[in-house]
Amino acid sequence: MDLHMMNCELLATCSALGYLEGDTYHKEPDCLVSEESVKDLIRYLRHEDETRDVRQQLGAAQILQSDLLPILTQHRQDKPLFDAVIRLMVNLTQPALLCFGSLPKEPSFRHHFLQVLTYLQAYKEAFASEKAFGVLSETLYELLQLGWEERQEEDNLLIERILLLVRNILHVPADLDQEKKIDDDASVHDQLLWAIHLSGLDDLLLFLASSSAEQQWSLHVLEIVSLMFRDQNPEQLAGIGQGRLAQERSADVAELEVLRQREMAEKKTRALQRGNRHSRFGGSYIVQGLKSIGERDLIFHKGLHNLRNYSSDLGKQPKKVPKRRQAARELSIQRRSALNVRLFLKDFCSEFLENCYNRLMGSVKDHLLREKAQQHDETYYMWALAFFMAFNRAASFRPGLVSETLSVRTFHFIEQNLTNYYEMMLTDRKEAASWARRMHLALKAYQELLATVNEMDLSPDEAVRESSRIIKNNIFYVMEYRELFLTLFRKFDERCQPRSFLRDLVETTHLFLKMLERFCRSRGNLVVQNKRKKRRKKKKVLDQATVSGNVPSSPEELEAMWPALAEQLQCCAQNPELSIDSMVPFDAASEVPVEEQRAEAMVRIQDCLLAGQAPQALTLLRSAREVWPEGDVFGSQDISPEEEIQLLKQILSAPLPRQQGPEECGTEEEEEEEEEEEEELQVVQVSEKEFNFLDYLKRFACSTVIRAYVLLLRSYQQNSAHTNHCIVKMLHRLAHDLKMEALLFQLSVFCLFNRLLSDPAAGAYKELVTFAKYILGKFFALAAVNQKAFVELLFWKNTAVVREMTEGYGSLDDRSLSRRAPTWSPEEEARLRELYLAHKDVEGQDVVEAILAHLNTVPRTRKQIIHHLVQLGLADSVKDFQRKGTHIVLWTGDQELELQRLFEEFQDSDDVLGHIMKNITAKRSRARIVDKLLALGLVAERRELYKKRRKKLASSILPNGVESLKDFCQEDLEEEENLPEEDSEEDEEGSSEAEEVQGSLVLSTENLGKSLHQEGFSTPLLWLQHCLIRAADDREEDGCSQAVPLVPLTEENEEAMENEQFQQLLRKLGVRPPASEQETFWRIPAKLSPTQLRRVAASLNQPEEEQKLQPELQPEVPGEEGSDEEHYKEHRAQALRALLLTHKKKGLASPEEEDTFGKEQLKIAPKKRQLLDSDEEQEDEGRNRAPELAAPRIQKKKRFQIEDDEDD
Repeated sequence: MDLHMMNCELLATCSALGYLEGDTYHKEPDCLVSEESVKDLIRYLRHEDETRDVRQQLGAAQILQSDLLPILTQHRQDKPLFDAVIRLMVNLTQPALLCFGSLPKEPSFRHHFLQVLTYLQAYKEAFASEKAFGVLSETLYELLQLGWEERQEEDNLLIERILLLVRNILHVPADLDQEKKIDDDASVHDQLLWAIHLSGLDDLLLFLASSSAEQQWSLHVLEIVSLMFRDQNPEQLAGIGQGRLAQERSADVAELEVLRQREMAEKKTRALQRGNRHSRFGGSYIVQGLKSIGERDLIFHKGLHNLRNYSSDLGKQPKKVPKRRQAARELSIQRRSALNVRLFLKDFCSEFLENCYNRLMGSVKDHLLREKAQQHDETYYMWALAFFMAFNRAASFRPGLVSETLSVRTFHFIEQNLTNYYEMMLTDRKEAASWARRMHLALKAYQELLATVNEMDLSPDEAVRESSRIIKNNIFYVMEYRELFLTLFRKFDERCQPRSFLRDLVETTHLFLKMLERFCRSRGNLVVQNKRKKRRKKKKVLDQATVSGNVPSSPEELEAMWPALAEQLQCCAQNPELSIDSMVPFDAASEVPVEEQRAEAMVRIQDCLLAGQAPQALTLLRSAREVWPEGDVFGSQDISPEEEIQLLKQILSAPLPRQQGPEECGTEEEEEEEEEEEEELQVVQVSEKEFNFLDYLKRFACSTVIRAYVLLLRSYQQNSAHTNHCIVKMLHRLAHDLKMEALLFQLSVFCLFNRLLSDPAAGAYKELVTFAKYILGKFFALAAVNQKAFVELLFWKNTAVVREMTEGYGSLDDRSLSRRAPTWSPEEEARLRELYLAHKDVEGQDVVEAILAHLNTVPRTRKQIIHHLVQLGLADSVKDFQRKGTHIVLWTGDQELELQRLFEEFQDSDDVLGHIMKNITAKRSRARIVDKLLALGLVAERRELYKKRRKKLASSILPNGVESLKDFCQEDLEEEENLPEEDSEEDEEGSSEAEEVQGSLVLSTENLGKSLHQEGFSTPLLWLQHCLIRAADDREEDGCSQAVPLVPLTEENEEAMENEQFQQLLRKLGVRPPASEQETFWRIPAKLSPTQLRRVAASLNQPEEEQKLQPELQPEVPGEEGSDEEHYKEHRAQALRALLLTHKKKGLASPEEEDTFGKEQLKIAPKKRQLLDSDEEQEDEGRNRAPELAAPRIQKKKRFQIEDDEDD
């Protein structure tokens, strides 16, 4: 864009800034004019259109180069003008992606984007001078010299703007077409870095990174540092100044040897192509066996030496690949900077690791976890982790320099972000490339963490090796870390992820497998975590007619069925005891509203009539009439029995609409019905198992993983020697260790092997050549036996196909047949029928068990026998042979009365449910009886039916008259042994825990109290006593009781509630632990009366110590008729005695305190406990802090006293 096309207002504003004469810039004589002109430019930028026209016009006019930079360097003393220029520069230099939001796809907007990018590159070149960065460095230094009390808000804004300006300039990408710089040459970016070094700005960045007072700039500093080292390789940077290593020299020699061999092979080929005798005409030849477009053989019009290079694709225009299918392009380019720049960057890295890394990374991690950072700022954290840990490993490995990021928590953080990026790449398809780049950064960080841990194994320090062992133990134990690489391979998409990502993934997987294999060998056996998703299907209740397969019959059959049904209906209609409560005409769990289920209820009535169940049909009709009385669809309320029978006859013969059965649907419709009828609940079951390395390796034996490795192997000439080694090692593991060579029997792989073996420089790839020959030899050995192996080359294969290729086709079917149940011969069926008829009428005997005992043929299981009995028609259903429970579901009125009578008779016994099950006439399962008792309202919760066991406790445990409390304690401990049968499987572990608790309750309450006092739990015991007394007072005032939770509000009380011995004391006193997952706190049960609560609270005192301290005070247990004032005085005296006793034991009590009991200035040194992580250093800082922590504890004691006053 030319200058004469510039907007006139914008041109006038730029002219008012001043002018440049030689090297001197003359601003307007009136300082306010220049300042206002700069602010006007900022306003213009704020209101520019979507094409960024103002930005482009200012870039074309070179305002930054000709006006802003001279003002910055020559008029620094004019602070308002200087601040305005910095603001304008930050706006002008912001990245083009931020200006346009994203990379434009329309050609016109793409042109504007590239134009803005060109101006930014010109700005970067203009900034590559020591003078500009010198001014910025001096200004920043002066601002940082100010203390926090002297620094104003404008100063903080200026610091941030200077850092943003440096960030924006460094962020501008290089113009490779314009620069055309080679390695070891100074690019524009290198010139910028050198200007930063000469101005001293790098030292200020190190200061900001290391200072604890400047943590608010940590993310800005980290971003600038990441942009400084954007094109650098940490391993190469660490080796600068040490001379060329022998490994580097050998690598260069090998590369030159490969190039020389290829050149010699090309010369030899060209020499063979020249004929000895010149021929003006090359001749024409007929290629037999190769057809042309028609039916004739192909005619070749060139020399015979060119026939080898003939291809049918010669001369054809290659097919264009759509953009959405093109492979992702590499964006990161690494190059060697000038030597002096690399030396400066190496020194910067060393100082950064020594003084800044741990502090800065900790501060940035804190910002990320507390969500103080902007979106995607964690990518800078992961880049810094990967770069500086690699530099530390390559320079002089010192784990202490990177200890902040060398932990299990860092592994977890990287794994979480990597998984999140992977999921977002699959869901957000428009930004898949951006998510793939972030995922690549996370993978690099994960790779460097593994490499550092692997390097720690080689350390001569035993402590470092032990730390490495702890980290590896945690990493290999967790399932997510092991499954990560499999997931990334299976979902690799070359359209979004470049080859560099695949290369890093292959190398990281190789390192992880090598470390895991070595760790397994050193340990012998490794136990790891295993997670399995168990699907529990919640099926809807199917109608009885649907289960039995009843369908409407012809009218003649219905007429024949009706007389028998009419007789049953007349008998049932005369029966006044027919209850309608036993059958519900609607499905409450259905998604269909109840009002819309009338048609289904009508179908159910018809199904009952078709099945010959007249009483159930009549009951359903009457129940439906109660639910849907409107419209008299099921008859009016005053309908007579005869009219009911006629209505049922009409329902029997009516053509009701029915849902299509599963047998009538196709396969796809069956799957849809299963999804509708079954609600799948995935429950993750966590367990442990012994790890087998070969079993884990088998997870990689799939075609998706093999394709990814072969894709990377195609570029073996561009790959490094280490990358090729990682590829061959994995393929060798699958082919040799797992004996699955056939996984690589694929035509594209063999074409790659052919290209490799015919490569003139194949001698440089000895490992690849050896492996290719090994696979080809295995294939031709198999092809000699299996001629179909040549056809199998066309397809990628899985493990099942590989097994069939090697073991013979049909081997899998033979194995599946061997697993099936053996067929029944006629003799076995006759013997089965004979045994069933002989034992089916024997009472008290299981028919199937008797058949298993007498059936001396092929071994059969119980399930096989039951299913075959049903197939033979000897039994109606599998449910006839269920060993547990009964088939009685409905309760008659007499049975309900009998159950109510039995409950009233045995409700005061220790085992209510057991006595009812023994004496009830119609035997039912425990679960059915419990459900019915709850439905009748005889009990409020299942807990009331648990068996109660009474055990005699020592007389010194509690005061007299607290037998009911002891019973309650034992009842709570026995709860899990008396659960219903339906919950017994889930609560097996809970019952074993209850038995352990019972065995540990040997100590009396007094002994437990003394022991807890000696361990320093005096304050929690006082808090517990206070809670019990308050609960007793509340129950007396309200007249009703309910369970009261014990909520620990202090750290000391919370630690006490987690103490096992303190929990034993709570159980002794009758306090109930959390009953389910929905409860968190222990609770004072509602059964304890106020008198019992006060006695329990009084039992927490220590009689001997109290008598020594206060012989005149004797504890008296007040009765329920005592006044509130006496209760309060007694409780306060007990609390003060306990406090004084605690202070005397810890040596903090004064003589005045012992005399008065009323002083509030007590100091307690609490017992601190520190939770130490396995990967952090354990520092015992809390042991010597008793005097320092006394003051905060005074406030806690005052709070207790205030609560006592409020209880008044």
